[in-house]
Amino acid sequence: MLASKITKNNDIGSDIARLRSALASADAVIIGAGAGLSTAAGFAYSGERFERYFSDFGEKYGFRDMYSGGFYPYDTPEEHWAYWSRYILVNRYMDPPKPVYRELFDLVKDKDYFVITTNVDHCFQKAGFDKKRLFYTQGDYGLFQCSVPCHNKTYDNEEVVRRMVAEQRRMRIPTELIPRCPVCGKPMTMNLRADDKFVQDEGWNIACERYERFINAHKQSKVLYLELGVGYNTPAIIKYPFWRLTAQNKRAIYACINYGEAFCPEQIQKQAICINDDIGIVLSAIGNAR
Repeated sequence: MLASKITKNNDIGSDIARLRSALASADAVIIGAGAGLSTAAGFAYSGERFERYFSDFGEKYGFRDMYSGGFYPYDTPEEHWAYWSRYILVNRYMDPPKPVYRELFDLVKDKDYFVITTNVDHCFQKAGFDKKRLFYTQGDYGLFQCSVPCHNKTYDNEEVVRRMVAEQRRMRIPTELIPRCPVCGKPMTMNLRADDKFVQDEGWNIACERYERFINAHKQSKVLYLELGVGYNTPAIIKYPFWRLTAQNKRAIYACINYGEAFCPEQIQKQAICINDDIGIVLSAIGNAR
């Protein structure tokens, strides 16, 4: 990791113009996306959106946001999956309220691009991004895996999730819909990186290899490392590598858009564009000026 972080407070209009120019002239664009991007797209986990979809759970169990509901120790698997099926439906199979991902796709669709993301809500593919140019490092709400796990395979869950939501009554799903591993019979769980039981299946490994090839192919290219909404929960996945790769390539530009957390190390300050503003507003400004 590079030392000495610098927060930039330049005129936002000037920085947006610089980013627009960097995007236009880049040979390749590598997007690193964190939770802040989906937040900018309207995927809020509390407030009005929570009340719309989970007011009954909140009233019964006493939590007031979706994250807390995901960690609640439900008494039965029927209750657990009633909550999680609804959670998956609204955060994986519904589109985000704002068109931020589609606006981002419009900006890079004609470029040589790749995406690495810690998000698990599948918004990139829904917006039109090429599946072969995406690396979801932390899993996917749309996949189940064995909770043991007894084997390294994941399973699409859309059909059973929709049934769980449609058939649940009084915040419980029918017992026969509880997902179980087809190999060992143990309970299934979400394919989300939480501990050493996370399954990195064949698709995960292929995506990882594609990303590494793309990075290596462009190490000395005129590349734009575009970091969007990445915080400090897992900086070693996107933020620190982007800083390091920028420092190693004088032709590279590091751009960070993150409301309240846009900064860079001093060592790459001359190669950096840090914009402390709403991601959606900035992307719209770039797109409208093209």
